[in-house]
Amino acid sequence: MIPGIVPPFLLDRLASTDDPRLARAAAAARKTLAMPRPQRATRRRLRLSIDGDALVAEAVPAPDRVVSDARNTENLPGRRVRSEDEPPSVDSAVDEAYDGLGATYDFFWDAFARDGIDAAGGSLLATVHFGDDYDNAFWNGERMVFGDGDGEVFVGFTRSLSVIAHELGHGVTEAAGGLEYQGQSGALNESLSDVFGALAEQHHRGERADEASWLIGSGIFAEAVQGEALRSMKAPGTAYDDDVLGKDPQPGHMRDYVETDDDNGGVHINSGIPNRAFFLVATQLGGFAWERAGLIWYRTLTAGTLSPTADFAAFARATLAAAATEYGEESEEVAAVRAAWAGVGVEEDAAA
Repeated sequence: MIPGIVPPFLLDRLASTDDPRLARAAAAARKTLAMPRPQRATRRRLRLSIDGDALVAEAVPAPDRVVSDARNTENLPGRRVRSEDEPPSVDSAVDEAYDGLGATYDFFWDAFARDGIDAAGGSLLATVHFGDDYDNAFWNGERMVFGDGDGEVFVGFTRSLSVIAHELGHGVTEAAGGLEYQGQSGALNESLSDVFGALAEQHHRGERADEASWLIGSGIFAEAVQGEALRSMKAPGTAYDDDVLGKDPQPGHMRDYVETDDDNGGVHINSGIPNRAFFLVATQLGGFAWERAGLIWYRTLTAGTLSPTADFAAFARATLAAAATEYGEESEEVAAVRAAWAGVGVEEDAAA
């Protein structure tokens, strides 16, 4: 049911009144309560699969992508240039964003049966060519926005599926209740987007946990940069070591936690710790990382029990609870989650 501004308990009370002065209102309330609520139309597509010797056709939700072009201004949303079911454009950034949104949508649907950012089939909105030599990509609460880079250090943010999925992941976290973008809760916010970014890329490539690079932002650096990507979930602190950019500052263990007032309390730095924890769970369990490790993290985020100010220890406890609910207290999944948080120095509170 789509909630209305008038709560149903008020309509129920009004519908049951026998006060003759409110006869019309009572009838209207009964009519309102009986009226079916309009649901958002959900796009569908036909998916073919093979079950034994049979070809199976099923209708499944489809993305509703809309890509706009800011034309190197800072005006959003920009001019709409490609929408769902339209042919490729002559602009590689437009098509990379379009394809990346589709691959990320497919990941969330196949892995978690989530129909888009809001889980209700809402449009996936993106703007490319934002700003003049803009060296970043971001989620603004409504859409994903991508700069082109400066051409010398960064060469375009739509080139990396993990970046596109990372930004879409911020929308999913926001829709699930959000994590305050400060300190450890902010680092968890960033880490969850990295998790979704890595998993979407692995899902698209059909990679198992032990086959994946676990890099976030691979392909967005120019050739002159001494580095592979923005971050490494496998080995935080090793993604780049460049004369201009410096060395990747991410820690992978609580003993190296960075206390800082910059970057909202180090949200992009200390996210290396929960990133490493997820990598350890995924590789310990093996197989496709989205099937068990990813499901545990997703259940943790969407259960409705996570505080917006959760720190690493609280999140660790929540992942243990999610693993136990999904797989049982004595399962290998619970053991893997507990060992991973211990492996990054969050073990005492995680096991409490």
